[in-house]
Amino acid sequence: MRAIFAALGLVLAVSTAQAQDHAGIGQTIESQIAALQADDFDRAFSFASPDIKRLFATPERFGAMVRNGYPMVYRPADVTMLEQTETPAGVVQRVMIRDAQGRLHFLAYQMVPAADGWQINGVQLLQAPETGV
Repeated sequence: MRAIFAALGLVLAVSTAQAQDHAGIGQTIESQIAALQADDFDRAFSFASPDIKRLFATPERFGAMVRNGYPMVYRPADVTMLEQTETPAGVVQRVMIRDAQGRLHFLAYQMVPAADGWQINGVQLLQAPETGV
């Protein structure tokens, strides 16, 4: 019986530690979106991983990519964090965004750990789930 309680305690401790490790992911995404809404591309770019920074080179080029390729992220009406999934490449945070026209968009943010928290290593638009008949 003690072994069962010890095992349950270990599982709970590991689950809690993992949740705490990932707690800053949503805040990182929300902070980047807030910076984009304020047209603060320097700040928005600061949440990008080194790979993304190398790819776009400047905050201005990064901002242009977001404005043109991810308008729902640039000017969302509502942002909701969904589930997180561990992958070999990092943690994937699913996000539901309602755009200014009321359309729902589902995105997968690939997150990587950094010395000062989490960084965004890519965003993928997902197909919205089928609804109704």
